[in-house]
Amino acid sequence: MTFDKDAQDWLEAELADSLDEEFELELEDALLSQEIKKIYQKAHPDALTRGEYFKDLLRLQAELIRLQDWVQHTGEKIVVLFEGRDSAGKGGVIKRITQRLNPRIVRTVALPAPSDREKTQWYFQRYVPHLPAAGEIVLFDRSWYNRSGVERVMGFAEEDQIEQFFQDVPEFERMLVRSGIKVVKYWFSVTDEEQQMRFLMRIHDPMKQWKLSPMDLQSRVRWEQYTKAKEDTFARTNIPEAPWYIVEGNDKKRARLNCIDHLLSLFPYVDVPHEDINLPERVYNKDYERAVLPPELYVPSKY
Repeated sequence: MTFDKDAQDWLEAELADSLDEEFELELEDALLSQEIKKIYQKAHPDALTRGEYFKDLLRLQAELIRLQDWVQHTGEKIVVLFEGRDSAGKGGVIKRITQRLNPRIVRTVALPAPSDREKTQWYFQRYVPHLPAAGEIVLFDRSWYNRSGVERVMGFAEEDQIEQFFQDVPEFERMLVRSGIKVVKYWFSVTDEEQQMRFLMRIHDPMKQWKLSPMDLQSRVRWEQYTKAKEDTFARTNIPEAPWYIVEGNDKKRARLNCIDHLLSLFPYVDVPHEDINLPERVYNKDYERAVLPPELYVPSKY
């Protein structure tokens, strides 16, 4: 395929726009004080350069598109669970996974706290409607493991409920696997010091303060309780049919790349056949006259 100069310029502009979009996501720390930036940079001296990171991220995102096409073509059903401590980087990797994919095929589920009615249901009932049909990938930003994590540590679940969960969840996940759903479970891990630094960054960044809930702040107080809950969860739910994978999250960029690369390695995806796409000719009607719309319908051009 050959491109004329205009087409080449357009493609370069599209690529630049794509990189700009990713750069906007990377401006997470733009409003931090210089002092906090220095502290953060000192804690991450071997951070990837922006060029290295973007190059690998775009390559992996291209592979995610191939995976998406393969899943849709073959009718695979995939569930990916993202768990871990607050501020460990779950949301960041989910954004990068879904950024260039079709939301009708790859969707994210982040459920709010259960309603009074949902609290009386079978525990897994509120999650079941969100499971994938054939040709879909569902990413859970926190999942049924809320019971052995947040609910346990914060006292929202009784000990007998937690024990029942530990007895039920391995068989629940085996049922999902037997039904043809691939279950992938990621735990994002950060050190005590790194979580404290990220919380301080959120406190000092007005564009991130919304991320800090009273529950998040309690996770600092209850660090050791969360550690014990994590250890129990791994010991009782790490089954061959749906094992846990731990993502070292102290370095955000490397964590994203490593997680996406690992996710891709779990599936034997290949290129699938596509019909050639041809842009049809525009149909012109000589009797059609475009209506002039009133100016108040238009968004003002301020920029």
